[in-house]
Amino acid sequence: MTQHAIRLTWSDGGKSFTYESYPREHQIAFKDGQDTITASASPTYRGDGKHGDPEDMLVAALSSCHMLSFIAICAKKKLTVKSYQDDAVGFLEDEGGKLWVTRVILRPKVVCDADAATLQHIHHLAHEACFIANSVKTEVTVEFR
Repeated sequence: MTQHAIRLTWSDGGKSFTYESYPREHQIAFKDGQDTITASASPTYRGDGKHGDPEDMLVAALSSCHMLSFIAICAKKKLTVKSYQDDAVGFLEDEGGKLWVTRVILRPKVVCDADAATLQHIHHLAHEACFIANSVKTEVTVEFR
């Protein structure tokens, strides 16, 4: 199969190393020559809210994987997708003292030359095919619009 490697880089930035003061910002480089993004912790955990946090990136990965699977299935079925938008949301919750992203709701809005029943079926197939959804214990649901 394939491997997927990143390089994460962080430094103290010359700041004192205490929980209150160390920087949460870090860089994630995907592959040589590809984009590098700056990420941070959630503002709840002293991060910089202008950068995505790991929880945001999990929701984004689930949404992106579902969309890519959906579009691939449509293309193979000779259906034309004009646009795709997803207002996805993830829920970081406490279960027995352990915080984790318990559930993610995908809310795709698709413009495509197929009827609602066909689109709903393709969303089901896309969910089943999504590598990321198949890799996590987080409950992922699709609210078809």
